[in-house]
Amino acid sequence: MKLLALLSLLILMLQEAGTASLSKEEREEDQPYGEGDSYAILHLGDYVLSLDNYDEVIDPSNYDELTDYRDQLPQVKGTGLASLTRTRFTQSTEVARTLPSNPTMARPPTLGLLAAPANHGLPTCLICVCLGSSVYCDDTDLENIPPLPQTTAYLYARFNRISHIRAGDFKGLTKLKRIDLSGNSISSIDDKALRLLPALRDLILPENKLAALPVLPTSIEVLDVRMNRLQSSGIQPEAFRALEKLQFLYLADNLLDAIPRSLPLSLRSLHLQNNMIETMQSDVFCDAKEHRHTRRQLEDIRLDGNPINLSLFPSAYFCLPRLPTGRFV
Repeated sequence: MKLLALLSLLILMLQEAGTASLSKEEREEDQPYGEGDSYAILHLGDYVLSLDNYDEVIDPSNYDELTDYRDQLPQVKGTGLASLTRTRFTQSTEVARTLPSNPTMARPPTLGLLAAPANHGLPTCLICVCLGSSVYCDDTDLENIPPLPQTTAYLYARFNRISHIRAGDFKGLTKLKRIDLSGNSISSIDDKALRLLPALRDLILPENKLAALPVLPTSIEVLDVRMNRLQSSGIQPEAFRALEKLQFLYLADNLLDAIPRSLPLSLRSLHLQNNMIETMQSDVFCDAKEHRHTRRQLEDIRLDGNPINLSLFPSAYFCLPRLPTGRFV
């Protein structure tokens, strides 16, 4: 009897509990979404997500089922600076591996006379300026004539420290027309240095220390040896006779005590000012035996600055178109 009463009481309690639960669900369905705590309940399709069961629905520690999208990304080829650098380095390395191992095969080609070292140990056309057939070596501290290209026609090596012209300095330069060595310290010129230059026309040597003239080529037209230490004993008696093309002879500001003899008929200008000339021979300009002889081209003779009195030698000028410039009293 007691057992039956206990079962009846249990059934009654279960019914009351079900009724209370149903009433609670109905109240929740009747409450609108905007009221109360908006994070208390979230409707996601067929899922009801609340703060109470959030960790059951989504478990961040369980990432085995996460999708890996790396296989779906497009493949992009890098062309940045680092990539290019690595590529070029690789190419350079490959090229270097193909070079010959013999060092003699890797040497640059020689440049002939252009590569011959000058005083500074560098090729002439790096020390000097080579333009066409002209070589300019002005003010470069040269102590010797540098090796020159075979095509050199004009050489300018002014204001250097050249002291001597050697026999082979101009060897083989058959096209050389002009040499200008003004403002050096040249005290001697080898007799073989100039005589084998068939095209040489202008020899410019002012402001040096020459005491004597070398043997000159017959092609010479202009000889400028002003402001040296030239003495009459340093000029051979027949030094100018064979120079049939000589037109301008500049010997001013030296130590000459006589007018050079055997001057060619081609001469147009003779400058001897500021020397030590005291006298002259009557036939130095004109042939005393041939009074018909004239030297019409020799119009410019300068003897000013010398101790000579030109009025004492009237017979020396009869063949000249003009009297020399100098002292007549």
